[in-house]
Amino acid sequence: MTHKVIMPLLGETMEMGKIVAWVKQVGEKVQKGEILLEVESDKATLEVESFFSGYMRKILYAEDTEVKVGEVIALMTTTPDEAIEE
Repeated sequence: MTHKVIMPLLGETMEMGKIVAWVKQVGEKVQKGEILLEVESDKATLEVESFFSGYMRKILYAEDTEVKVGEVIALMTTTPDEAIEE
């Protein structure tokens, strides 16, 4: 199963978030609750946890990129060799 990682809403007025750093890289195993990336909002830099366990399969936005809240920023799958459904 493919899980979509979205740019979270980290503050009431946040419309965009800047990806500061990806903590998990493509191919890495991820446990639910582990830190995936760091996002800078208009007020702070925060760590974003994974809502799923699985494998990081595709990062759609590079570090230092601003992304609209709600956009898909990465894809994860349950197994490391599972087909990605975009």
